[in-house]
Amino acid sequence: MFRTLINDAKSAAGSVIGKYAIRASVAVPFIVAAGFGTAATTLVLVDRFGAVMAYGLMAGGFAAVGLLAAAIVTVKEQEEITEDAQAEKTDTAEVASDAAAQAAVQLPLALLGTLLTTPMGPGAAAGGAKMLLRNLPLLLLAAVIALLFWPSTKTADADETTEPAEDPADLAQRKWQEANGVDRHAA
Repeated sequence: MFRTLINDAKSAAGSVIGKYAIRASVAVPFIVAAGFGTAATTLVLVDRFGAVMAYGLMAGGFAAVGLLAAAIVTVKEQEEITEDAQAEKTDTAEVASDAAAQAAVQLPLALLGTLLTTPMGPGAAAGGAKMLLRNLPLLLLAAVIALLFWPSTKTADADETTEPAEDPADLAQRKWQEANGVDRHAA
């Protein structure tokens, strides 16, 4: 009965892992190339300006790239805020966020179940855990970068909140209770 559901979860998790593994394999050569380019640029600057000035220039360059990325993220968040405001009017944002939250909760369990049910799964999980621990600083850096791109929550302004209209019969009842000393919260 549940075997088909488990098999569907395995195949879905396998396809998700496969898709992201392919994307990651495309990105790895570019990341390595960027590292070598940074090293080559540093060597050229050391030859031309000296070590201290070269490292200062590289730090300034990375700071400029960081500021540019922060500006892009800020603009993207502002666009998302306006899009979210329009989506709230049609009430689709709530449905989409509920579905995304449900998928985010279920996907790790499905991936773990898929990994542990394969014959080499426990060994691969232990090896993966060792690799994650060795690369913990890199993972923390990736998590910080992911937090930069994470959409921020929008807080309601004071002028956006509206008070519900009060019923005249409710006002008359409240005045009667207050005048007679009846505590309306006692019930």
